[in-house]
Amino acid sequence: MTYPLALQKLISFLRKFPGVGKKSAERFAFQLISWKESDLLGFSNLLSQIKKDLLTCNTCKALFEKEKCPFCDVEKRDFNLLCVVASAKDIFTIESTGIYNGLYHVIPGLLSPVERFGPSELQFSELKERLFNIHAKEVILALDSTIEGDATALFLKKELNKEGISVSRLAMGMPLGSSLDFLDEGTLSKAFSSRLPV
Repeated sequence: MTYPLALQKLISFLRKFPGVGKKSAERFAFQLISWKESDLLGFSNLLSQIKKDLLTCNTCKALFEKEKCPFCDVEKRDFNLLCVVASAKDIFTIESTGIYNGLYHVIPGLLSPVERFGPSELQFSELKERLFNIHAKEVILALDSTIEGDATALFLKKELNKEGISVSRLAMGMPLGSSLDFLDEGTLSKAFSSRLPV
């Protein structure tokens, strides 16, 4: 016997989350329908407003909720450093270490032939224009230690070196195949402080 249509739709939406398969989505769906109506209403209101309440910075592509992006603050950030990440979430991971106080730039993703995400999708011209505007002395590539992350780092390094820009990458403490999402603050701090030229 199949689930009621409304439950099927809910499961279908939950399966859109990365790493959530059919069984997990079913478990989440049954958990959600066991919530109090007031909790469900609060959750649905939050979901309906989240895109309006969160702003994306036009300059660095970070997420913020006030009038001014805190990651582009001229008076509080070091303009000599620009850290390139592949997700706005990575900025918060790095900020939690307290070791970095430079600027950020979020690229739209990592090079992946399987996902048909090539060099033109990286929007390198935006990064280059930004670097010329701020005159950063070093670009730090804080990308996942995966095949896609390595390919993206290699591409960016070659392009940035053509422009005479110093490039480094997070080093010690990042295991091969790891994602920034899963690194603890201590490991990430070590990776930042031990970054190497690429």
